Amino acid sequence: MGRKRRSRVSSGGDGAEESGEDAATSPAAEESKSLYEILGVERTASQQEIKKAYHKLALRLHPDKNPGDEEANEKFQQLQKVISILGDEEKRALYDETGITDDDALVGEAADNLQAYFRTVFKKVTEADIEDFEAKYRGSDSEKKDLKDLYTKFKGKMNRLFCSMICSDAKLDSHRFKDIIDQAIAEGELKSTKAYEKWAKKISEIEPPTNPLERRVKKKKSQESDLMLAISQRREQRKEGFDSLLSSIMSKCDSKASKASSSEPTEEEFERARQRLEKNRSKGRK
Repeated sequence: MGRKRRSRVSSGGDGAEESGEDAATSPAAEESKSLYEILGVERTASQQEIKKAYHKLALRLHPDKNPGDEEANEKFQQLQKVISILGDEEKRALYDETGITDDDALVGEAADNLQAYFRTVFKKVTEADIEDFEAKYRGSDSEKKDLKDLYTKFKGKMNRLFCSMICSDAKLDSHRFKDIIDQAIAEGELKSTKAYEKWAKKISEIEPPTNPLERRVKKKKSQESDLMLAISQRREQRKEGFDSLLSSIMSKCDSKASKASSSEPTEEEFERARQRLEKNRSKGRK
């Protein structure tokens, strides 16, 4: 009897080839793993990262590349189930909340009831809610803690920090963040880095904003008002241009009419012209 082949693919999703028992993890053992662990990605992975990890494993576990390998075939089938859940944003959201991996439980009436429950528990987030959260978060202790954590994580690289810092604006917050970080460095809570020192020097040469904690919703309303004002001014300019063009046309017409009326002959000129005409006719008869 032929010896059963073992899959040489790790279930971790990193693409590295392994040997021995580590490479031969059975599908039954993987049942205890989360779907993210099977793919070898974090729970926070994007859809693109999930699909990339899936394609990498699918290529290695495909039956065509592992003929006669039953374990590889089982893993490949399991992989299809994983991607059917994590590859669908709605099913993935339900899986993250419930841990359910049965496709039948993620569709139909059960899913509808679950979604209805979530909608009652978690109210819909509006733009006003976001603006209210931003107003409370900016300048709070939570913001300071997040700022310090991200500073440590990115080793003082502020450009990367601003990409991850919620409710932040480099133009508004650079000076404010610099003051917070400088104080933390002075107190020994944080360590200064060359990247931060270079950034801090550049920020020091820029004029700080007058009110960095002002709610940006006001700025948005101001921009809308400026836009309406610009539109109104543009309409007025067009109206003035049209009136000017109309006045120019009317002026030209009046000028032509004036010239026409001034070129009309007087009675004396008309009589002299008539006499010349009669004289010419009499000469012609002779």
